[in-house]
Amino acid sequence: MPELPEVETVKNSLKKELIGKRIIDVGVYYQKIIEYPTSDQFIKKIINQRINDLKRRGKWLVFVLDDYYLLSHLRMEGKYIFRDSSLKIGKHEHVSFSLDDNRQLRYQDTRKFGRMHLLEKDELYKKKPLCDLGLEPWDEKLTSQYLKEKYKNKKIPIKTVLLDQSIIVGIGNIYADEILFLSHINPYKKPNQLSDKELNSIIENTRSVLEQAIESGGTTIRSYESSEGVHGRFQQNLYVHNHEGDKCPKCKSNIVKDRIGGRSTYYCKKCQK
Repeated sequence: MPELPEVETVKNSLKKELIGKRIIDVGVYYQKIIEYPTSDQFIKKIINQRINDLKRRGKWLVFVLDDYYLLSHLRMEGKYIFRDSSLKIGKHEHVSFSLDDNRQLRYQDTRKFGRMHLLEKDELYKKKPLCDLGLEPWDEKLTSQYLKEKYKNKKIPIKTVLLDQSIIVGIGNIYADEILFLSHINPYKKPNQLSDKELNSIIENTRSVLEQAIESGGTTIRSYESSEGVHGRFQQNLYVHNHEGDKCPKCKSNIVKDRIGGRSTYYCKKCQK
């Protein structure tokens, strides 16, 4: 699943191509992709809107239009691709945006899990999905005191809580494993038992890991061929995730794999006691 660095990579790639382009037509070929409003209203409102900017909030892409915000979540396998308008719509291409340069921006999703919302400008943080999101990793409000307050009643494993987008946005399964390894925190430890030092370590390593992943184009990104964007290279830098049985890079013990909260979890029992 695309996580924050992957979404940031997609945003940066699309931004170079889309700023200033006008949407002159829209095709919706799988209705459930459009979560709000109805697909008919979506099409009616978005035609003739210019794309003025492209931002990211958590794992959501935010297209800044003249009168609306278009929110897009890629979920498991969502991709954006550019195609000539004359080319036939592909089997897994569920939404197409015809641009004023004779190209189409097409949303492709083999699993059909992706979702889009079209919101009025004053609704962005008043309605779901963005109204429920927590702090961005680089928000100055993200402090040990903030986490202590959020974690005080949490008695489930810290690995599970790191994935809670209502506390810190953008941390997915891969990066949670890396953050906990670098912080020397066992993934089973309860959040309400973490020290100030451990909380600060989570914040520091969250920022560091995500920044490195963004610089590398992400880890799981498969949205573009090399001619259209950036392949994720951060998988080459992972310490523990997907390294079951390999030697820990710090202590040479074997990396183990468990399931926590239904998610594959990789860690070193010696370094993360």
